[in-house]
Amino acid sequence: MVTLYGQSFTREQLLAHVGDISQIARVLPYKLQEGKEEGVYALDVFNGSGLRYTVLASRGMDISSASFNGCPLAWRSATTDAHPAYFDHEGEGGRGWLRSFYGGLVVTCGLTYAGANGEDEGRLYGLHGRISNLPAYNVSYDTRWDGDQYALIVRGKVREATVFGENLELTRTITTYLGSQSIHIHDEVANLGYRTTEHMILYHINIGFPIIAEGARLIAPTVKATPRDADAAEDAERYAVFDAPKAGFREKVYFHEFPTQADQVAVALVNPNISVGGHKGLGIRCCYHQSQLPRFSEWKMLDAGTYVVGLEPANCLVLGRAYERKAGTLQFLEPGEVRQYDLVLDILWGMEAIHNAEQECQRVLKVAEHSA
Repeated sequence: MVTLYGQSFTREQLLAHVGDISQIARVLPYKLQEGKEEGVYALDVFNGSGLRYTVLASRGMDISSASFNGCPLAWRSATTDAHPAYFDHEGEGGRGWLRSFYGGLVVTCGLTYAGANGEDEGRLYGLHGRISNLPAYNVSYDTRWDGDQYALIVRGKVREATVFGENLELTRTITTYLGSQSIHIHDEVANLGYRTTEHMILYHINIGFPIIAEGARLIAPTVKATPRDADAAEDAERYAVFDAPKAGFREKVYFHEFPTQADQVAVALVNPNISVGGHKGLGIRCCYHQSQLPRFSEWKMLDAGTYVVGLEPANCLVLGRAYERKAGTLQFLEPGEVRQYDLVLDILWGMEAIHNAEQECQRVLKVAEHSA
């Protein structure tokens, strides 16, 4: 059965009510025009639940704008969904990535380096890598029934390669279902080359207003939150709460440690004070596997205009490739090796959903405490 608009339908019952399924759910491909966005290939997905999001095939198969029942979910920057031709990777001391960082719900960092720009083994590497500024190929989309369940799927491949260097390929599948309040991301990163290659990947999940506002909070099974630097150390005990925008706010980054007994973890940003679609309380939860992504960073940036909190599951910290190499934590892909990553983004709609997320977080912490 499919649940829509407070009612349950079989496939046959639902199709009897519409001229075509696109009346309530579809994948809509198009190209942007004007300014730096001109020529960007995008696909809008909406699934009948109020969930809508945009996949940018021209920008690494990442998810740009997203909303639920008309309420924006992601923070958006002033750079717009710029075409990858404008990517200035080497500019501004290796921080040119920021010139085309549109914010968005999910921006991928990697595939051979992520985090801070800097030098590693005699080479300079820019902030957060190249993958989010590379266009995809073999892009496809599909909608299909499986019994009474209707899937909406977008796929594509992104290659990061150079002569005398890496040859990595990301294959991404993004799936949602009719009436669902979740987005499923399945990634496969393959080393198509003939040399062992450094591999860093980080998922930059950027949540903005109105979820991020005074009264918002982080729900996470955190055992320890380590400040990245002196700025983060100031008010570190408040890493999980968020205030109103403040001009001149200096970003704070915290490295979270979660119970090792739980492979699958869930981290959520929620705001119990806002009302959407007749329900009070809204949030976003990110679920992933620590065996795939053993690191997690929180980016707390409450500056006026740059008012955003980032959830960042990764296989590395954000301190750069040289740091990971020196620490012995830098990961590698052998020739022919394929690494898989799975993330689920859930909309938490209403106080009951937020309460259940809090209860599950406490359950994970109690299990870990009893296992210690």
